[in-house]
Amino acid sequence: MDRSLRVGVIGVMLGMITAPLDGMMLGPALPAIVKDLGGLEYFSWMATAYLICMAATTPIWGKLGDLYGRKVVYMAAIAMFLLGSALSGAAQDMIRLVGFRMVQGLGAGGLMTGALALIGELVPPRHSGRLMGLFGVMMPIAFVAGPLLGGLFAERLGWRWAFFVNLPVGAAALLLIGAAVRLERRRIRARIDYLGALLLTVVLVALSLVASWGGTQYAWGSAPILVLILVGPAALATLLFVERRAAEPIVPLRLFADRNFTLAQVIRFLGGVGMVVAATFLPQYMQLVHGASPIASGLLILPAMLGMVAVLIGTGRLISRNGRYRIYPILGGATVAAGMLALLLLRPGVNLALASALTLIGGLGVGLLMQSTTIITINSAEPRDMGAASGSVTLWHTMGASLGVAALGALYTARLQDTLIHSLGAETATRISLTPEALVRLTPAAREAVRLAVSDGVHAMALGAAALGALAFVLAWFIREVPLRDGAPSAEPATAAT
Repeated sequence: MDRSLRVGVIGVMLGMITAPLDGMMLGPALPAIVKDLGGLEYFSWMATAYLICMAATTPIWGKLGDLYGRKVVYMAAIAMFLLGSALSGAAQDMIRLVGFRMVQGLGAGGLMTGALALIGELVPPRHSGRLMGLFGVMMPIAFVAGPLLGGLFAERLGWRWAFFVNLPVGAAALLLIGAAVRLERRRIRARIDYLGALLLTVVLVALSLVASWGGTQYAWGSAPILVLILVGPAALATLLFVERRAAEPIVPLRLFADRNFTLAQVIRFLGGVGMVVAATFLPQYMQLVHGASPIASGLLILPAMLGMVAVLIGTGRLISRNGRYRIYPILGGATVAAGMLALLLLRPGVNLALASALTLIGGLGVGLLMQSTTIITINSAEPRDMGAASGSVTLWHTMGASLGVAALGALYTARLQDTLIHSLGAETATRISLTPEALVRLTPAAREAVRLAVSDGVHAMALGAAALGALAFVLAWFIREVPLRDGAPSAEPATAAT
C-alpha cells in the first residue's frame, strides 16, 4: 500500500469512528444533559430518533455512492454528521436536541457504508482482509473509549463537548480523504428509487419503534404496538413488490440471489445481537451485582472488546494470506453460543475477575462473525453494487443490535421481575429502583434479592443469545467457499477524478 493510499485509509477510518464513538459518549453525559436542558420525558428520543434515521438512510447512502461516486457521497455524509454534531452541541432545549440528533443520524447512516464501500473499491477482497480488520477494531475502541470520554467531558468540560469533539475529528477526515483518495468519477444516468426509500423507511421506523416502545412505553398487546407490527410487514411486502420493478432499486434484490450474500446478512444480524449483550446488559450486571461504577463496568467488559479486536485483526490477516473464509463464521457461531452459555456462571457470589474474564468468549465469537461476513458480502457483490452491499452489512448489523435490545431486554426484564416478586412479593418488588445508589439504601436481604434477580435476568438473556449463536452456527455450514477476487474492482468508463 503506497503512502497516499495509507493517508486516505486513515481519513476513511477517522470518518467512520465518529458515529459509534459519539453514541457511546452520550451514556455518561445523559444526566448532565437532562439537568441542563430539562425535558426528561423526551430524553430517550435522543437515541431513538438517531438510530431510526441512521438505519433508514444506510442503504440510501450506499445507493447514492453507487450512482454518483463513493468519495463525494462519503464526504457529504461526514459533513452532514458534523452539522448535526455542531447543532446538537449548541441546543438550548431537549426538543431541539432531539431534532438535531436526527440530522446527525441522517449523516451517520452513510459513515460505515461509505467507508466499507471505499475500501471495497480501492482494494480487492483478496487483499482487503487486513484493512477490514482495522475497520472492525474501530467499534470495540469506541465501546471502550466512549464511556470514558463521555464521563470526562461531562465532569470537566461540559456535556456539549461530547458533540463538539466530533468537529476536529471529522474535519481531519475530510481533509485527508479529499487530498489522498483518488477514484474515477462515474457518469451513470439513473433515477433514485424514492418510493423504495420511503417504504424502506416505513419498515425500519416500524421495527425500531416496536423495539423501542414494546414492553416499556406500551404493552406488547397494546394498540400502538399491534398497529406497528401490522404496518411493518405490510410495508415490507410492498417494498419487495416495488423493488422488483424499479430500474435502480434502493435495495437491489439481485444481491440476495447469491446464497453467500444472503447468509452473510442473516449471520451479520445475529452477530449484532451478540454485541448488544456485551455493550448493554453486562455493564448493568457489573454495576448492580458487584457495585462497579459506570466507568469501571465499561473496563470490566474490556476482555470482550480486546478479544473482538484480536480476532478481527487475526482473521483478516489469515483470510488475506490464504483466501479461505468459510471456517470463520462456523467457528464464530459456535463460539458465540459457548460464550453466552458461559454467562450462566455469573451469580452474585462469583469472583469479579472471573466475571470479567468470561466476557472474552463471546467477544471472540462476535469478532469471527463480523470479519468473515463483511468479506463474504464484498466478495459476493459486483463492483457497481459495492455501496449497496456495504450498506446491507451495516443495516443488518444495526437492526440486529436494535432488535436484540428489545428481544433480549424483554427476556432479561421478565425473568428479573419474576425473581423479585418471588423473593420479595409484588408490592415490595414494584417499589424497588434498580440503580446502584438505590440499592445501598435497601436492607441486606432485599439487596441480595435484587442481585439474584439481576443474575437470573442475565441468565435468561444469555440463553436467548446462545440460541441465536447456535442458529448462526447452523447457517454458516451452508456457506460455499467461493474464491476471493484477486484483481482490482473493474472501473466504469470515467472522465475525471474526484
